[in-house]
Amino acid sequence: MSRPYPPLMQANYSLAILLLAYIFSFIDRQILSLLVEPIRADLNISDFQISLLQGMAFAIFYVLMGIPVGRLADRGNRKLIIAVGICLWSIMTALCGMASTFAILFIARIGVGVGEAALSPASYSMLADYYPPKRLARATSIFSMGITIGSGLAFIVGGSVLSLVSTAGAIDLPMLGALKPWQIAFVVVGLPGLVISALAFTIKEPPRRGLMAGQTGTPSRAVPLSEVFRFILGRWKSYASIFGSIGLLSLFGYGFLNWYPTFLTRTYGMSLTEIGLKFGTLYLIFGSAGAISGALVSEFLARRGHQDANPKTVMLVALALTPMALGMLMPNATLALLFAVPTVFLLNAHFGVSIAAIQLITPNQMRAVMSALFLFITTLVGLGCGTSLVAFLTDFVFQDTGALRYSLLVVSLLTCPVAALTILVGLKPYGRALEEARSWDGSTTVKA
Repeated sequence: MSRPYPPLMQANYSLAILLLAYIFSFIDRQILSLLVEPIRADLNISDFQISLLQGMAFAIFYVLMGIPVGRLADRGNRKLIIAVGICLWSIMTALCGMASTFAILFIARIGVGVGEAALSPASYSMLADYYPPKRLARATSIFSMGITIGSGLAFIVGGSVLSLVSTAGAIDLPMLGALKPWQIAFVVVGLPGLVISALAFTIKEPPRRGLMAGQTGTPSRAVPLSEVFRFILGRWKSYASIFGSIGLLSLFGYGFLNWYPTFLTRTYGMSLTEIGLKFGTLYLIFGSAGAISGALVSEFLARRGHQDANPKTVMLVALALTPMALGMLMPNATLALLFAVPTVFLLNAHFGVSIAAIQLITPNQMRAVMSALFLFITTLVGLGCGTSLVAFLTDFVFQDTGALRYSLLVVSLLTCPVAALTILVGLKPYGRALEEARSWDGSTTVKA
């Protein structure tokens, strides 16, 4: 007999808290993208060094700790892991405001990486235990709206803070000393996360579901990594198509998100305050609409009989993104921002459904660690490499900071079409993996 899922009100409350945490995760992570020029000027660093702060510094913690934290979430108290993670990344964000050198800021940014490592794998695992399969894509897509809301607010709040304090120059704060406007912005966005950490303790841990028989993992003991990798290898085409396509889309997506504000400044002369308001509002509205629309498209395809609706949605998004690269060549800021609307919409339409696609073919004992592997790829490839690839092309290929638009254009055209092809070749294997997963009972343990 399949155990009923938790009450919908309880599930929705937990989703709301997790979404709030994810919003603050991206505010704290993404605020640096608006502060590129003042940080470069004060610390006397290059675009490539900035890219390391935006991407690789953040990715290092995840590379080292993402999978161990995911394994802990597969057997431990997930809400405790989330609450501690929120507290740690919030403190480290505020400490970014204390940095006076590139090295100190780099180390603080490594600490911010604890957010993605602690929050996302545990959250995805909990959501799969809170919501039945027919509602999971919508739940994960709503959770992924934290990316768009958080990033949009990071630009808006960051621009507002810069506008308020920039005319005053450095400001003396109690116990903190004299801080410049960009440093104050880090402190302002970091400290509220401590309140969110306290709210995370009010979430109820849902019973674990979809445990697969024949595995040594239980709710109190994690599956050995060797068994996880055997499971992946047995279905490698299914996982490779999803991991590969999302890695490619993340390569362009993170490069776009982290460098687009600087592109607007260098190409069209827009002020940081104007960019924060306009691009931040655009990202918040249309990115969030894209996140939930991806789930709606997936649900529509499922009702039409497409059992592989989630990966097919990712494929359609990748195809639609390809011509959006032309937005980098627009002659003025207004047209560039108009092109940014569908680009932002599409870049956020695939993430939630791709997570749902993975959860639906993965047994409970492996869901958090599988999410950690997924985020390992998107973080290392997308955030770590995508951000630096754009800077590498600008600094070492075009050798012109004004050529940032061409760097973004090249990365877009190299990634989006290949991502669509990667999903296409994996659709049939994914369908077979999905059929296998449907043989698992939804309550405790089933035959493999």
